[in-house]
Amino acid sequence: MRLHRLEVTAFGPFSATEEIDFDALSDAGLFLIQGRTGAGKTSVLDAVCFALYGQVPGARGAVKGLRSDHAPPGAAPRVVLETTVRGRRLRLTRSPAWERPKLRGSGTTAQHAKVVLEEFEHGGWIGLTTRLDEAGDLVSRLLGMNATQFCQVALLPQGEFAGFLRAGADKRREVLERLFATEVFTHVEKWLADRRAATGREAAELAARAVSVADRVAETTGSPPPHAAANTAPAGPAGERRRAAVPAPRRGDAEAAEVEALPAWAAELAGGHADVRAVVEELRAGAAGEVEAARAALKAAEDLADLRRRHENASARRAALAERAEERSRVASRLDAAARAERVVPLVRAVADRHDRARQARRWADETRARVGALLPPNASQDVLAKAERQRRDDAAALEGKRGTAVRLRRVRDERGELAAELRRLEPEEARVSAALAELPGRVEARRAELEAARAVAATRPGAVAAADGVRHRLDAAQRRDQVEHLLAEAEEARLAAVGAAQDARDHVQDLRQARLEGMAAVLAEDLEDGVPCRVCGSPDHPAPGTSLAPIPTQEQVEEAQAAFERAQDVRERATAEVQARRAERDGLLEIVGELTAGALGAELEGAEAALADADAALAEAERLEAAVHGDEQELDRVRGARQEIDRALTENRTRERELAAEEARLRAELDQARGDDGSLEERIARLGREAGALTEAAEALRAADLAAGELAAARAAAKAAAEDEGFAAPDEVLAAAMPDEDQARLRDRLRRFEDEEAAVRDQLNDPALRSAAAGPAPDLPALEAALAAAQAAHTGAASAADRARHRRDRLAELRRDLDAAVRAWRPAAERHEVAERLAGLASGKSAANRHAMSLSAYVLAARLEQVVAAANERLARMSGARYALVHTTEKAAGDTKRGAGGLGLRVADAWTGLERDPVTLSGGESFITSLSLALGLADVVTAEAGGTEIGTLFVDEGFGTLDEDTLDEVMDVLDGLRDGGRAVGIVSHVAELRARIPAQLRVTKDRTGSTAKVVI
Repeated sequence: MRLHRLEVTAFGPFSATEEIDFDALSDAGLFLIQGRTGAGKTSVLDAVCFALYGQVPGARGAVKGLRSDHAPPGAAPRVVLETTVRGRRLRLTRSPAWERPKLRGSGTTAQHAKVVLEEFEHGGWIGLTTRLDEAGDLVSRLLGMNATQFCQVALLPQGEFAGFLRAGADKRREVLERLFATEVFTHVEKWLADRRAATGREAAELAARAVSVADRVAETTGSPPPHAAANTAPAGPAGERRRAAVPAPRRGDAEAAEVEALPAWAAELAGGHADVRAVVEELRAGAAGEVEAARAALKAAEDLADLRRRHENASARRAALAERAEERSRVASRLDAAARAERVVPLVRAVADRHDRARQARRWADETRARVGALLPPNASQDVLAKAERQRRDDAAALEGKRGTAVRLRRVRDERGELAAELRRLEPEEARVSAALAELPGRVEARRAELEAARAVAATRPGAVAAADGVRHRLDAAQRRDQVEHLLAEAEEARLAAVGAAQDARDHVQDLRQARLEGMAAVLAEDLEDGVPCRVCGSPDHPAPGTSLAPIPTQEQVEEAQAAFERAQDVRERATAEVQARRAERDGLLEIVGELTAGALGAELEGAEAALADADAALAEAERLEAAVHGDEQELDRVRGARQEIDRALTENRTRERELAAEEARLRAELDQARGDDGSLEERIARLGREAGALTEAAEALRAADLAAGELAAARAAAKAAAEDEGFAAPDEVLAAAMPDEDQARLRDRLRRFEDEEAAVRDQLNDPALRSAAAGPAPDLPALEAALAAAQAAHTGAASAADRARHRRDRLAELRRDLDAAVRAWRPAAERHEVAERLAGLASGKSAANRHAMSLSAYVLAARLEQVVAAANERLARMSGARYALVHTTEKAAGDTKRGAGGLGLRVADAWTGLERDPVTLSGGESFITSLSLALGLADVVTAEAGGTEIGTLFVDEGFGTLDEDTLDEVMDVLDGLRDGGRAVGIVSHVAELRARIPAQLRVTKDRTGSTAKVVI
């Protein structure tokens, strides 16, 4: 990166516009930025950093106001920087946020920070972006470093590296962590610590689970718990064995041995209870035999009593059946008569059906003959009926030919009616057309004259439209201007409220974080347990845990406050964007309408709209007249054509009317002859068809009546013969004896039950077992039941004891399986915790295996610090005449008591004494050359770490006034060597001797109106 030109306006101490030509300064290679204290030498470097990153280095970056206090109230602060980065010529124009005086009224309005990033290509500047974030990202990518790294590499800061040289490990770590990306190693340390805690919790939980299962084993067996067994075991050999098998409560490796011994302890308990169960099982088997013998004796007595009872019941049922013999005989007779009648009933019912059909057929025949009685002689036969029907159908067929004549007559009449209606329409139309032909020509000429006059007035409309639109646009702008002024005031008030709310939310978050940090010791102390190593120092002893009198915010409260601040910040940004939008809109409206009032523009608009209304009215009248003239001309042409069409149609209609009148007379005569006495031809054809249909129906009804009478006589003869064959005197007796299937089924069921019951009683009375039981003595059931109850009581006691022993065995086996599973699950967790604990201790530097007591991140930073020391010693040897050299040490610095803080120590080796010294023992000048060498070495390492970006313009802001003349010569030689490769080095100092040594200078002077800058070559 090489700087070309810097322009600052109303920035820092510079009240006006100051332009600095770095190209002229860089040509000399080494240049001096000199001026009195407070003149603004460092502000030049601030302007460079602000142009690139939008922020200034060090503590000055926390100050919000970058605008010059000496600048006029309306002057906008701005920094313009032209530079070349990786072969690309860029121009960055930045303005910080500032308060601008309002254009109207009193007070100020906020102006947001702005940026314009351009690139010089093809002979001109091309805009790349105007977004703050995009500009910052692009610069960071091109330079390969963030703002903090750039300030350490290109702007070697005044006094900071002397502090870095003398600082302790923690402070040195903060600086190195800002410059080198070591977050991943810090995350590894945290992850390993979290992993150690997680695996420890997992192993402890699994061990507790195994001990819990062992407690359940002790509870099941009635034995002492595993932790108390060693103290409560009885005396003697068994007690000695139990004490040897039971683990004692211990810590660390002893705890692991205790968990490992639990399965063997459970196995010993299971063996003792297996012997007890075998004895109880023998007692239960003997009691079960006695119960079975007593139950068998009682069962035999109950079976004998049951046989005697069944024999008595069978004798009683036989007597009851003898009393119901007469009822059984009546049921059998009734079923026989119903079976015989069932074979004849269908024939009897068929006679009734045939009788109904014959009666209906005769009635239908009488009705149809009555309907055709007027057409035939009385009692006409079927042949007479058929002959009359054929005659009428022949007559109807002959008249069918006359239907076409009737249709033609109707069409002729309809056509004559249409012709008459057309003539009635055409005759008045002929009169109207004649009158129109006499009037239209004069009306067309009059309207043409009116149309020309209206067109002359309408020609002025375009000018009136343009004038009205211009006035209306300015009136809208004036009204919108007044609204935007009000909205802008509201937006500015809302922005001020949002800024205050966001600042309050930020302060609240910072207060909560500070309170949590201050009370962190008390938070960690809440989790301490006796004997459990501390997560901070690793000690299992906690003699004085930290406490806090004030309430300590929780992490959730801090996160909620942070979320509230972010929401307030979003509201602030939206409010600021709203103010900018309203102000831009107001400025645009002022350019359009200026200071004209809406009232004046309204009056002007009324006059313009009145002129436009007159032109619109004339245009509308011209359009109407043009349409009217065109319509009149079309109407005149149409009327002339209509007159010709009407004359032709009248001639044709009158000729056709005469022809149709003659044809109608001829057709009417033919149809009058064909219809006879009927009203019309259709009526005559329809009458003949109805008469033929009635005659056909009468003949068919007569034939059906004769057939039904014959079928009735045959059915009566068949029914009488079948009844006599089944033993019935008449068909009426058959119907009386008939019975539905449901009734027959019920009677058959009754008869079957009689027979089944009689057979069952007979079988029981003939059973030898029942007969033998009835002949013998009755058994003594109460005595046998008492003997069984006594045997069962004895068996219940033995079985209960056996069940308890079996349940205890099964439960013990289940718990042993659970215990084995719990111990197996605990073993890999314990191994994982052992590995995690060892690695976490090594990474944090708190383990005895870490010989240097260095954390992983400190180890990585120590490697970077070694590179920095090596690069710094190359220049320190020259500056100190080969006397001093920096030495990196892994030992802790003075005052560092924190474990794992080693690895970042610095010592100074003195070649004259052969001893190493603490950097704090160096004099002012020695500290300067040492810290300057350290700064240059760190710049080289950071540059290489950032991707090797070449820094073409380098600034050294240090205290050269502490050097003697010889040392100053050595330092100047080293700085002069930095120019190798075309690099330009700027020295910021007010030392008078440097003004004589370095001719190329940037002189910064100050007075009451602000500072100025001037390049002197």
